[in-house]
This record gives sequence, C-alpha cells and structure tokens, in this order.
Amino acid sequence: MKKKTRGILQELSSVGRKNHNEEWLSTTGQNIIESSINLLSKIHEIYDEDTAIDLERRFINSIRSANPKKYKVGIDKIVESKK
Repeated sequence: MKKKTRGILQELSSVGRKNHNEEWLSTTGQNIIESSINLLSKIHEIYDEDTAIDLERRFINSIRSANPKKYKVGIDKIVESKK
C-alpha cells in the first residue's frame, strides 16, 4: 500500500512540472488574475479610499518590479499606524 501511495503522490507532484504548456499557462494565469481581482476588491472594502489606492498601487508595482517587499512595506505601514 505504501508503494502505491508514494507512487501516486510522486505522480501528483510531478504533474505541474510535466504540463508547462499553453493550457497550464492559461489556467494558471486566469487563476492568478481572479485572485488578484478578489484581493483588490477586499482591500477596497476594508480600507479607506486613499489607503486602498496606495495598497493597490503597491501591489501592481510589486508585480511589475518582481519585488513583493514593496507591497509588504505598505501593509506594515498600516499595521504600525493602527498601534
């Protein structure tokens, strides 16, 4: 039983590595975009307009520059200001 389980788990973990084709890229891209839209909507629900716009700008710039720290700095500023 363990050999079958291990084989299945290995197969499942390798699926993503084997299928780096257009369909995988399309599906993954759509999922990321939908998640980003949901995140930005939630940001606008939770924060005031100025803060939400700042976080949205930081989020987009973080993606553009491939630097997630830019977004984290914005979140950290908000947390710090609430203390």
